Amino acid sequence: MLHIDHVIGDRSEPAMHKRLHHLEHHGTVDVVTIPLADMARHRLRIVTPAGEDLAIALPRDEKLFDGAVLLIDDARAIVVRAEVERWLRLQPATIADAIELGYHAGNLHWRVRFDGECLLVALEGPADAYYARLEGLLADRTIETTIVTGDLAA
Repeated sequence: MLHIDHVIGDRSEPAMHKRLHHLEHHGTVDVVTIPLADMARHRLRIVTPAGEDLAIALPRDEKLFDGAVLLIDDARAIVVRAEVERWLRLQPATIADAIELGYHAGNLHWRVRFDGECLLVALEGPADAYYARLEGLLADRTIETTIVTGDLAA
């Protein structure tokens, strides 16, 4: 197990980018994708795609971020990639549907954002689990659903 106790740098820094570019040509950059819910954690165990077991224990003044370099030497590097967030977009047809949908989302403590007349629910698990919790509401009402990805800045 590899112990990581600090972030070495940011992949976008010119000097770091140059070193990583060289290692990428040799196929020795291991990019570990971390779920957004775990990005704020200071202690984390995760396995990289190359099979490296990481035990991350950062000081309180450091955070993981997209592009954080956890290890770099002449032979290899490990870089963090933040998982793309997925959202369930729910568009109710009526005010009554919107009120009931809002009640359910609040009662289930879902993390939400608003986009005009749509309610965006952060998918922190399989989408089917969210559909199952709304099954009665979706069957009885006209609510359009779609899944969107990416950073939906508030």
